[in-house]
Amino acid sequence: MANLSINEQVNIPVGQESLIGDLAVPENAKGLVIFSHGSGSSRLSTRNRFVAEHLQRSGFGTLLFDLLTPQEDQNYDNRFDIPLITQRLVDATNWVLKDSRLTDYNIGYFGASTGAASALGAAAALGDMVKAVVSRGGRPDLADTVLPDVQSPTLLIVGGLDEPVLSMNRDAHDRMQCLKDMEIVPDATHLFEEPGALEMAAQLATDWFRKYLEPGKQHPLKQDQP
Repeated sequence: MANLSINEQVNIPVGQESLIGDLAVPENAKGLVIFSHGSGSSRLSTRNRFVAEHLQRSGFGTLLFDLLTPQEDQNYDNRFDIPLITQRLVDATNWVLKDSRLTDYNIGYFGASTGAASALGAAAALGDMVKAVVSRGGRPDLADTVLPDVQSPTLLIVGGLDEPVLSMNRDAHDRMQCLKDMEIVPDATHLFEEPGALEMAAQLATDWFRKYLEPGKQHPLKQDQP
């Protein structure tokens, strides 16, 4: 387990509402990754927490928070309201930037399923404030109109047996103009429930954040595509 300098539950103001989050920052953190969970999930997502703990052990801070209030979540349509959850992610990012304990950290996003659409939308809106994005089993098609505007280096992780989502991610990869890559986890389905699948996704995400989130790294201005 990582030695954490910050490990607390936080309240994030969003308009007239307040969202609950779990903030964990290791000593001498290399950056901060904000998570955006999928529809029907929450900050308590076991898969996202698995990835978050992996990142913490690798020296990255994490913020997992509920995108909706309990009352909002009772309305099923809110779970797929991409503009709403994108704005929530933007608001959470601005909250982080106002916290004097966190202002020195580069910020990255980890989005799962529909949460990946909000991560890409928020990254497009905030520009170079977001240094890296990772999508796991994401639905980038739900952020289709902003894909060309994403500047942040973006990694798309998809299960090899998740055929519909695999096709969506290939199309999104082709449309994006930023530094980008796509990694396919063999024999994994949408929820990465197969033995070793989630571990592989967590390591791929960690490697991406090591490459693009740690301060002082030099990166090419563009990535040549085969």
